[in-house]
Amino acid sequence: MRKWYQVFPKSTGLSPYVWLVFGILPFYFIFRSSDLYKIVIGIVLISLFFFCYRLTFVSKGWPVYVGTSVQIIISITMSILYGYIYFSFFLAFFIGNVQNKAGFFTLYTIHLVSVVTAVNIGFVSQNRFFLTQTPFILICLIGAILLPLSSYNRNKQEQLEDQLHDANLKIADMVKLEERQRIARDLHDTLGQKLSLIGLKSDLAGKLIYTAPERARSEIKEIQQTARTALKEVREMVSQMRGTRLKDELRRVKQILHAAQIEFHLEGSPVLAHTSLLVENVLSMCLKEAVNNIIKHSNATACTMQITETSSQLVMKVSDNGNGFHAQSAFYEGHGLQGMKERLEFVNGSLDIDSRKGTTLTIQVPLLQTDSAKG
Repeated sequence: MRKWYQVFPKSTGLSPYVWLVFGILPFYFIFRSSDLYKIVIGIVLISLFFFCYRLTFVSKGWPVYVGTSVQIIISITMSILYGYIYFSFFLAFFIGNVQNKAGFFTLYTIHLVSVVTAVNIGFVSQNRFFLTQTPFILICLIGAILLPLSSYNRNKQEQLEDQLHDANLKIADMVKLEERQRIARDLHDTLGQKLSLIGLKSDLAGKLIYTAPERARSEIKEIQQTARTALKEVREMVSQMRGTRLKDELRRVKQILHAAQIEFHLEGSPVLAHTSLLVENVLSMCLKEAVNNIIKHSNATACTMQITETSSQLVMKVSDNGNGFHAQSAFYEGHGLQGMKERLEFVNGSLDIDSRKGTTLTIQVPLLQTDSAKG
């Protein structure tokens, strides 16, 4: 925020004392004249110049261009009448701070043309006092050319750095949010499967505890083992999100489907030759969620999994002979399917759902050549 007393641009690279000299120097030029009328006009022009400079410095929009145009006219007049060309320094620094690209180049061109015109008029008139300032006038011309471009580029760079900083902050927030969602999905998929298995085996053990105590004890041992496995997987997932091979996940899928008394059929090989560990891990998590939905919602008695892999694409189908669901049901928009879609989008995959006869989930993932290197 600019202060009321801040007249000169900040970070110009020049000392405020130099700007003070440029503010006092024009009075020396006008008081050289013995004509009182010209002295009064000079004082009015100087006062009007600094008034317009201050006005444009704190304004936005059209007042900036009007005020700058008035300053350019005053600068030309001071150059012709008094030989004072150095107001162009003020204008050079100010024009460099104009943020609008079209406005900057318009004012820059007008200012440069006006300075060159004023200098040529001064040399043509062969004003002796003007000619003695030739080295300083050349410096002024160079400043009128370079200073606006330097200031403009510096300001643009600062804006880009600010935008980059803001973008990095937003990206960091998005990464944190995505990481939270990812961990939430992984916990849901991992614990959901194990807890479902524990629930099924607990119900079975409760039914067998009186009729078949030995089998009930076996089921309870499996419950204990499943609980330990779930705890181990959660710890591994929290410490480092380890990848899961599809063949390893398939063994757990067979186990939970067997406990739910659902027959399982596999078509194709779970050993993938062209698929990276990242894609394979995504497929494993999707398979977990699909099997969880079959056990919880389908009332199916059979589940079939088809795997087709080529060098460019992998297709995995998981189907059941259950009662299916309607496209507008809450299950269709549930968090499980949504999580699967989000995971697949991360690897440019897609999910199609057909629920006309039971439910069939078709997962397609494109495979890149670099995916052939197994992680």
